[in-house]
Amino acid sequence: MERAVSFLLNGQPAAPVVDPERRLLWVLRTELGLTGTKHGCGEGLCGSCTVLIDGAPERSCRLPVGAVEGKAVVTIEGLAQGEELHPLQEAFVEHGGFQCGFCTPGMIMQAAGMLHEDPALSQPQIERGLEGNLCRCGAHQRILRAVDQVAAGAREGKR
Repeated sequence: MERAVSFLLNGQPAAPVVDPERRLLWVLRTELGLTGTKHGCGEGLCGSCTVLIDGAPERSCRLPVGAVEGKAVVTIEGLAQGEELHPLQEAFVEHGGFQCGFCTPGMIMQAAGMLHEDPALSQPQIERGLEGNLCRCGAHQRILRAVDQVAAGAREGKR
């Protein structure tokens, strides 16, 4: 049965009227028009649908929208501050951390959640943390360099 499901979306109140069991991915893409979050495997294995829920990375393809009621959801569209890109987005551009771009939103959101938890991640922590996000076109090493650049800034006290 459909009902309003209230949560913060990219800092703004949202209350789509949907079945609370509908997957968050489809509510974001279809009902709310935020198509940056991608559908990949539909099983939570590839990471292309990753969003932040109260700062933690979650796979939106497996998460019922009812589970985010009262929480803060951030998508790739909400990561930048106006026209100012998030440091991860800047680093991805600088390092060419995308090729086809399909995995990019999920990679960035996974990394943002990891850096939210520990801004000064080590290279091995970054590698382990991004293991579950797949890049099919071979940009993975550039992605790791981009995330490490942001973490290195924190390790050096620049953030």
